[in-house]
Amino acid sequence: MTTRFFDVSAAFLLEEGGTLDNVRVAYRTWGEPRSNATLVCHALTGSADADDWWQGLFGPGRVLDPGKSFIVSANVLGSCYGTTGPASTKPERLSPYGPGFPTVTIRDMVRLQAALLDHLGIDRLDLVIGGSMGGMQVLEWAIEYPERVDAIVPIGVGPSQSPWSIALSEAQRSAIKGDSRFRGGRYRPERPPRAGLATARQIAMCSYRSPQNFNARFPRNGDLASFDVQSYLRYQGDKLVDRFDANAYLTLIAAMDTHDVGRGRGPAAEVLGRVRTPALVVAISSDVLYPVAEVAALTASMGNAELAILDAPHGHDSFLVETERLNELVVGWLESRVTNREPRVASPR
Repeated sequence: MTTRFFDVSAAFLLEEGGTLDNVRVAYRTWGEPRSNATLVCHALTGSADADDWWQGLFGPGRVLDPGKSFIVSANVLGSCYGTTGPASTKPERLSPYGPGFPTVTIRDMVRLQAALLDHLGIDRLDLVIGGSMGGMQVLEWAIEYPERVDAIVPIGVGPSQSPWSIALSEAQRSAIKGDSRFRGGRYRPERPPRAGLATARQIAMCSYRSPQNFNARFPRNGDLASFDVQSYLRYQGDKLVDRFDANAYLTLIAAMDTHDVGRGRGPAAEVLGRVRTPALVVAISSDVLYPVAEVAALTASMGNAELAILDAPHGHDSFLVETERLNELVVGWLESRVTNREPRVASPR
């Protein structure tokens, strides 16, 4: 159950141009190896440790049942949890990539995951599931590798990154780059741009939660000097600084901004209409980052998709909080597919 590593032997070609040499992928697996598997895709600051951040979906009879499925989760390209990213050391050098790490896209992440699965001898995926940035990867899997995927569950995501979401990314980016310690992206690991990264996380948390969640958790206490929600945001910011790299954060929010299923392929609705992979698309009732209407529009454009709404007050992060209810939604859909299975047609690439 420990993290393992896969080293790509050839230079890895990036969508935006250029290559990366000596790319390493950190990944974990659960269950007995076989030629088919379930792939779990993580969100922005997640890791390959899916059983930690999605514990409620793991176990007998649940979506991720190691007794029935071979489950794989990999840390994405550009992150800082073992896969090559800005904090990694450049080949034949002693210094990290830092701000010189190249631009990566969601499609790059998925192609690297495909290379890992080839290495593991996995030909088909029974299910690809993930939320937020993970949901972006899920959609790309269905578009880029339709012949390898039997079912998908994208959660809390739209067909492209909206101007609203890009604006929030830009505010976070400005907070990090405005930190006096950042200095063009070069900083000593022991002295990260703490204030900037913490502020970026505080901005993000305001979009990950909902007004009703904050109102319920942090009622005004009558004190004019301090408010409980302020302490909460400071805590969340400090916690991220202690575990994440600022340049990796910038790399990944930039990758999320590139998310657009229609980019270079044609109108998004037409691209999605060709996706025949059975899909359960999950929207979150209180999500202010990817509102229900945006997720519903994604579902309506897809050729073989069903919309499910996770009715929860926690905002975008409900897919990480209400895991019992999310598990029920997905298990129910998977069971209905077994009893009402339709012929599957791979979409043209």
